[in-house]
Formats: sequence, C-alpha cells, structure tokens
Amino acid sequence: MVVNGQVAGLKKGVLYLQHVPDSTLVTMDSLEIRGDGSFQFEIPMEYPELFYLYLDKADQNAVNDRIPFFGEVGQITINTRWDAFDTKATIEGSKSHAIYSEYKKVMSRFNTEYLSLAQEKLASLTEPERIDSLNKRMDQTTLRSYLYTVNFALNNRNSHVAPFLAVTEIPDVQNKYLDTIYNALPDSILAGTYGKRLKNLIDSRKQATQ
Repeated sequence: MVVNGQVAGLKKGVLYLQHVPDSTLVTMDSLEIRGDGSFQFEIPMEYPELFYLYLDKADQNAVNDRIPFFGEVGQITINTRWDAFDTKATIEGSKSHAIYSEYKKVMSRFNTEYLSLAQEKLASLTEPERIDSLNKRMDQTTLRSYLYTVNFALNNRNSHVAPFLAVTEIPDVQNKYLDTIYNALPDSILAGTYGKRLKNLIDSRKQATQ
C-alpha cells in the first residue's frame, strides 16, 4: 500500500501512519514535515484494514488530528488541510474506504438521532413518564442501527468492511446475526484479518454460554 497526498498549509509537524493490529494503536511509520505538506508512506500488506493518518502539530492538542481510512493494496491519495485535518480530508484510491464511508454517513444520522433523544432525556429528569418514553425511543434507535449494520454487512459481503463492522460496531448483537454475517462471507474475506476476528468473536461468545 502506498499512501500519499498533501496537507495544505502545513509548514511543520510530524505525520504518523497508525494501525490497530489487535487492541493497541501502533505507529507503523512516521514522517517529519518542514516547509512542505507533501507526504508518502509505503508498507507491505495483504488484506484491507483500517488505518489512521495522525498529525502531531506540536500544539498539545490531539483532538481532530486523526483521519481513519480503510487501506488496501495499491495507491491511496489523502489530501487535507492542516487547520481542518480530519473534516476536510478527501480519500481516493480505496474501494474499501468508499464502502466504509457510505456506512459511516448513514450511521451519523442514527448517532445524531440518539444524541438528540439523550439531550431530551437530560432535560426531562423530573418527568418519569417522559423519560420512560425517551428510553424506549433510544432503544429503538439502537436496534435500528444494529439491524442496518447487519444488512449493510450482508449487502457488502464481498468486502473486508463487512466482518470489520461486525466485530467493531455490533460485537454484542445476538449470536444469530453474527452467524448470518459469517456464513454469508466468501472464503477470500474469511481469510482476511477481520474475517478471522469475527470467527474468534463468535467462538468466544459461544464458549461463554456453554
């Protein structure tokens, strides 16, 4: 995988290419930038996985300085701005990332709806009946988001994004849904990083119930 691009306006800072191989964020490579926001990273890989491009501007603030992207073999171009690093990023060259972005766009609507209900609940602490109603609506929103994730994974079963969503977004969903996703995946996806993690998740949950 070759990741290159431009951080417009960046004169000084350090870019890191990061990855979560298991449960810990690991830096795979880094590049010190001085006077030019151009960058390039190149790493060997076999299966598409989630990576992060992290910018340390030495401003003692790590908020909004990390861009998640689904990496895969080939060339991926990431262009952004130093003062809006994550919000203005454009990512091209990764089919897996295009699928992941489609999912995140819809999920943001569920998250906005849930947050709005949570705010209503916070403002209704003296109204038990209203709180009960809001709790039900919040549960319904969560259920709808879970079912959407399951259906999205099934509709994109030929992408490594499918098992990734199963293990990261809905690991606590009912076993039957995880089994449905797993059984729908082709061997080429099951052999990947997230296909194996999904198998481990299913096995561990079944062992816990024995």
